[in-house]
Amino acid sequence: MKFVAFERAKQGTGASRRLRITGRTPGIVYGGTGEPQSIELDHNALWHALKKEAFHASILEMEMDGKSSQVLLRDVQYHPFKQLVLHVDFQKVDANTKLHMKVPLHYVKAEESQAVKFEACVVNHVISELAVTCLPADLPEFIEVDLSGLKKGASLHLADVQLPKGVTAVTHGKKNPVLVSVVSTVAEEAPAADAAPAADAKAAAKPAAKPAAKK
Repeated sequence: MKFVAFERAKQGTGASRRLRITGRTPGIVYGGTGEPQSIELDHNALWHALKKEAFHASILEMEMDGKSSQVLLRDVQYHPFKQLVLHVDFQKVDANTKLHMKVPLHYVKAEESQAVKFEACVVNHVISELAVTCLPADLPEFIEVDLSGLKKGASLHLADVQLPKGVTAVTHGKKNPVLVSVVSTVAEEAPAADAAPAADAKAAAKPAAKPAAKK
């Protein structure tokens, strides 16, 4: 995705407040060989871009002063209750340096699985995004996960998923986390449920004991 940025000359709280009044959003770009670069963006264009998944999880083309550079969105600050972006942070991308990013997981074909189609199960998505490390050229916009093989009582783990070439998952100590769990919507009958009425019926049919005769 591409977006247009402009060089921001004035800094500080007061300058940022005045900038927002004019429909611009202050931002900063980190990385590279120089100092962090202060920028400003059109707020409405930024607001609509932030609604797109790709703006958060892919390499972006930033155009400024006729030049283009690759960056990643690193942080967004929103107003507590207004539809207003207060500040954005970007990071410059080095083609030879590995990135650490969170990539969305797109789960597909769950309705075709045996668990959903024939066994009345519900599929719960335990993880919606996966932390990965890779070179910029290998960064996927999302990772598609095929759920067509799910069965009742089974779970899908990270080891069950084929990651894109050059992409390594970062699990923070969990070697093989659960991505998806399968839950049955039909409660199974307990074995004791049938035994209790049968025992009551047998007791009712048994004749009562006769009282002992008095001497």
